[in-house]
Order: sequence, then C-alpha cells, then structure tokens
Amino acid sequence: MKLTYLPDVEPRPRRVAIGTFDGDHLGHREVISGDETVVTFDPHPQSVVAPGSQPKLLTTLDRKAELIATLGVEELVVIPFDGDFAGRSAQDFVDHVLVERVAASHVSVGENFRFGHKAQGDAQLLADDPRFETRTVALLEVDGEVVSSSHIRGLVAGGAVQYADQLLGSPFAVDGEVQHGDKRGRTLGFPTANLIPRPGFVVPGHGVYACRVQLPDGTLVPAATNVGVRPQFVTGRGELIEAFLIDWSGDLYGEKIRVEFLRRLRGERRFESVDALVEQMGRDVDEARTLAAG
Repeated sequence: MKLTYLPDVEPRPRRVAIGTFDGDHLGHREVISGDETVVTFDPHPQSVVAPGSQPKLLTTLDRKAELIATLGVEELVVIPFDGDFAGRSAQDFVDHVLVERVAASHVSVGENFRFGHKAQGDAQLLADDPRFETRTVALLEVDGEVVSSSHIRGLVAGGAVQYADQLLGSPFAVDGEVQHGDKRGRTLGFPTANLIPRPGFVVPGHGVYACRVQLPDGTLVPAATNVGVRPQFVTGRGELIEAFLIDWSGDLYGEKIRVEFLRRLRGERRFESVDALVEQMGRDVDEARTLAAG
C-alpha cells in the first residue's frame, strides 16, 4: 500500500473513505470496504482543536497503515492536521482537498463524521455535493453496543482486552523497543522482555494477560505479560509492560517487538511472599500457553 501526505497527492479519480480510523475497528472497516484510497489525519484532530482533551490512541500511524493495508486498500493519504488546517471551513475541505487534490469520484464516511472549522461539515454536506457520490455508513452495533474507538479504549483500559479484540477484528497490540529492566524476572525464573508504555496511547489496565509476542522476524510466541508497577517490589521505575516469552530464549534488548493482548488472567497484586508470587506466575504461564495456542 502506498502512503502519501496530502501536499504530494496527484489528482486522479478515486474511491475514497475518510476518517480518523483510530484502531481500524469493525465499524471503520465497514466505511472502508470497497474503497481504494483512505484519507486520514495525523496527529489526531482533537490534539490540535482542543489540546489536552484528546483521547489516548489505540494505534500509531504506522500501525493504522498496516491494518488498513490488510483490507485491500491501495493508498493511504495522510493529511497533516495543524492549526491552519483546523481553521479551514468544511466547504474549503470539500473544494480543495476532496475535489481539487484528491479528485474523489466516490466518498465513504461514517454517519457521525464531522469535518471543517468547528466541525460544521457532516455527511449530509457531502451527500448534497453533485461532484461525487457519497456513501454514508450507519454506526455498527455488536451485541447492542455501538462499535467506536472510545468504547474500545474503555475496554482496553479496563482490562477487557478479549472484548476489545472482538470489536477491533484483531488483537489489541502494543509495539515498542525492548528495554533493560531490573532483571528481577530472571532471578525468579521468568525473564521478561520489557516495553515502556508510549505517552498518549492506551495501555491495558494493570494485571496479567495471555498474549502473543511478534518477534522482529515475524515469529509469534505465546507470552504471559504483566502490565503495571510490580507491587511485590519497590522499584521506582513506574509502569512497564513485561512479557515472559513461553518456551523461548534469546536476547531481544534493543529489538522492536509487538505484544498482542488476548485475555486478562488476573489483577496485579502483592503476594504474601516471593515464593507465592513465583507459584502464581507458574500458573499464569500455563494458562497463557493454553490460551495463546488456541
């Protein structure tokens, strides 16, 4: 899939889906379905329009592009969203972005899509424009709940990753470079690959999770992963994502990995002794192995 930033887009007839598409969830996929080009924004518009009120994101731009590429999309057009762009009117967006630069022949949006200065543009404004056809996609519901990025963020933050995964259509994942930790896991018999959560992005609620870890070569390895602050020990290191790769050994320091969260096993807590913690970790590993294999 080709990734292009707006100033470099060459006008040609396109079937276009437009949206922020954070998480690329099932509702987003309904909007994108059948379109060759996706138009999105970076950074998240809310971070520019109302700094400090923007949501924590589910996906980086790179991860968003990777997910969108799996849908058969040929081109991702990224609009750099800044104060100048935020001040442009909805009609200006239609005239100079959709028509002049992108040359859209068909436009697909979700029914709650808003754009332009003070969010004055909506799906109806697009539908009223005769220069392109507009497809407005109704909000998707699963089990009576609207599938939305905000709902999924809440599920992930609350630890309900298995339900978030169902709405995303793929496992919620965190990418990062493996960092040196306290090496305490090694002394306990459970050496971990440690990621530092990225500011501005959603992290699963503190606890232990069954996961899969994607290694740099693409191999998937089952893992038991702790997210939190390790209450058994006073480290002062803050929040970490610590993945114990099951039945695997090797050195990953400095390497980039992806941790895919499948199910929460338990909350993070302090045990009566280190031995009790180690016993529980053994049970966590057994359960994670089974779940990741399934």
